[in-house]
Amino acid sequence: MILAEAFGVEQFCQRVKIFAAIPNTQMIVDVNGTLVMANALASSLLGLHLKDIGRPLQDLKISYRPVELRSQIEQVYTSRSALTLSDVAQRLPTGETQYFDVQLVPLKEDSGDLLGVSIIFVDISRYYQLQRELLRSTQELETTNEELQSSNEELETTNEELQSTNEELETINEEQQSTNEELQTMNDEMRSRTLDLNQSNEFLYSILSSLQMAVAVVDQQYNLLAWNHEAENLWCLREEEVKGNSLLSLDTGLPVGQLREPIRDCLAGSNDHRDITLKAVNHRGRNVQCRISFSPLNGYNKERRGVIVLMEVVKP
Repeated sequence: MILAEAFGVEQFCQRVKIFAAIPNTQMIVDVNGTLVMANALASSLLGLHLKDIGRPLQDLKISYRPVELRSQIEQVYTSRSALTLSDVAQRLPTGETQYFDVQLVPLKEDSGDLLGVSIIFVDISRYYQLQRELLRSTQELETTNEELQSSNEELETTNEELQSTNEELETINEEQQSTNEELQTMNDEMRSRTLDLNQSNEFLYSILSSLQMAVAVVDQQYNLLAWNHEAENLWCLREEEVKGNSLLSLDTGLPVGQLREPIRDCLAGSNDHRDITLKAVNHRGRNVQCRISFSPLNGYNKERRGVIVLMEVVKP
């Protein structure tokens, strides 16, 4: 063999041992184009067999698969320098793809004459796998970043809406506080007016109770607001029975229908005071003459709130 003759048998055998220990897939082709050596990895990864040693490279599939080698070998011989082919792919029976960097290194004698070429297949599949994983991780990271960016934008929008809602709530709270203060003021005024009204009612009832004549107080709809004790005695009707009812609907011996006109005139302001005398029948069934006086019931602003009706028997 050319290589054995070039290095000597002993030196060649030593180089063969070193060659076999190389961790990369490697084979050697001499200047005649014959495959003279291939390590164990070359046999397992490139499909070479022991019977292929000594055969012309051109007769082997490795000469064109996974990459066309003969033209590359000629280029190495022409340039007398190493050549590297990057990212050479080989489809495996399992369906997976294996990637290599193929290095072609010229073998020379001490004199500089070419002996052949060493072809080394460096498996970079792990690098490709890591590269794909890195790419996938990068894409996932970009997707996550986009989702995070979208979430941040949504969060910012939510924060703005929340801020707006808080401001609206603060405004509503201020308005409610103001309304509560106004209601409190109104309640205080109402309480004060109620107290004044109660005092006025007590004063009025005290006056009505002290009078020695029957008194009825009606509102603008002729409904009874007050009915004193003398009125109860005169017509035999208790205050709780008549209060809130129309004076004109009472079943008494008094012709109440004749009270409508003077009450209306008094409410209209056409007559501040008026007296009439009517024939009536008291609770004992006796005919009597009843003098009736009409006076306006004025409010704080002098508005007519009702009429005070005084009833007195003047002639049995």
